[in-house]
Amino acid sequence: MRKVAFITGATRGIGKACGLKLAREGYDIVVAARSVKPHDKLPGTIESAADEMRSFGATALAVYCNLVEQDSIDRAVAATLDKFGRIDIVINNAGALWWRNLEDTPMKRFDLVMNVNVRGSFAVTSAFLPTMRKQACGHIIFMSPPIDLTILHGHIAYFISKYGMSMTAIGLAEELAGTGICATALWPKTIIESAATINFKMGDPSVWRKADILADSVFEILQHPEETNGKCLIDEPFLRSIGYTNFDQYKCTPNGTPAELTTDIMRMTRT
Repeated sequence: MRKVAFITGATRGIGKACGLKLAREGYDIVVAARSVKPHDKLPGTIESAADEMRSFGATALAVYCNLVEQDSIDRAVAATLDKFGRIDIVINNAGALWWRNLEDTPMKRFDLVMNVNVRGSFAVTSAFLPTMRKQACGHIIFMSPPIDLTILHGHIAYFISKYGMSMTAIGLAEELAGTGICATALWPKTIIESAATINFKMGDPSVWRKADILADSVFEILQHPEETNGKCLIDEPFLRSIGYTNFDQYKCTPNGTPAELTTDIMRMTRT
């Protein structure tokens, strides 16, 4: 039986890379996102991404999913279970970005990052948990970082929301111990090529890595559930720990030097 992965924000960037990787590895995919029409600055739609995944033999379902609307989440989950009758992997990838000081963060922006990042991932996870419990299996992945309180300054609202996701992964792993359901948080070591990277002017391709490194990390997390359950992982160290050695394959330019995702790099994006 083919396993089914529900991926938020899978029309482009990291989410799409994860979908393509899993499709190649024999998974069926639910592309859950808001992009239903082409956009000048945001390439791809849920249908175009699903078509690419179908080219690898996957059954791919494109569903509209707005993480700030509970009804939208509920409809996307219902469509998934109606189509496949099961859910094996939930990848909470979609996110809202805001890298500014507290005094430069309007409440509208605070609410957005909280609603999309922490509340959205919490709601999607909660909606799928009853099915995973009945199956006695499943893996939930949150695209969020290890908790480091030294880098809060300059990005307080954003990291409250992202650490909320990581705390959900850690707590959920404990709550679900013995059920066959695992939870893991995953974060990049370096800047990853994405629409956010481009739109927020985070350098150029010479300092980026391809999203494939996170896609490979997701796949390997699923192959090592016991070792990754309840952990907050960084892509490169995790892949090295299981034997990966060729990280040049992830460079966006052959002679590039990927830049680590640090507070200094984040601060450079402010305009």
